Amino acid sequence: MEQFDQNDKIELTQQQPKQPEKINWKKEVFEWSEAIIIAVVIAVIIRSFLFTLVAVEGASMENTLHDGDRLFVRRIGYTPKNGDIIVFTPENKPKTPYIKRVIATGGQTIDIDFTTGEVKVDGEVLKENYIKAPTKRPGDVKFPVTVPEGYFFAMGDNRGNSHDSRNSDVGNSDNKSGLIKNEALLGKAVFRIWPLKNFGFLK
Repeated sequence: MEQFDQNDKIELTQQQPKQPEKINWKKEVFEWSEAIIIAVVIAVIIRSFLFTLVAVEGASMENTLHDGDRLFVRRIGYTPKNGDIIVFTPENKPKTPYIKRVIATGGQTIDIDFTTGEVKVDGEVLKENYIKAPTKRPGDVKFPVTVPEGYFFAMGDNRGNSHDSRNSDVGNSDNKSGLIKNEALLGKAVFRIWPLKNFGFLK
């Protein structure tokens, strides 16, 4: 019988296949669960305080925005400014966000001539190159209206087909002038992601 010397024994020992390591399934599940929870928390924080994604429904913002457009809305640190496209929740319809354009803010006076369609803020006629048609459809709000601090006045760009601050039911119940509290703001629409042909920042 062939004899093995000590070196042969060592070599044979080293060539033996390694046993597969046992997977600690409890540890794996815990680590995956922890990663998912962290991701969800980060997503909730971003959606609640930084940005949220909204879909445009209806024609009230044509020709600037169209039904089905998808927009990023900036939430944190925003106060309404004239000309901004914003999303807010009316007091009487808290589950139905509106998307409109800010026309006047706290301390400003807005007047509308429904015969000519001219909109004036603090006596100056606005150059509204974004509207689909002149503002000739009135609501039940009587003009001129002075906006108190902490409120804003908003209208859709499609003035002939927009339910907005020209109607008292859009505003808060503590006034009959269609004025919306700043607290009702969800944020400013800043970026369109869909459709791809219109991808980019909103003006």
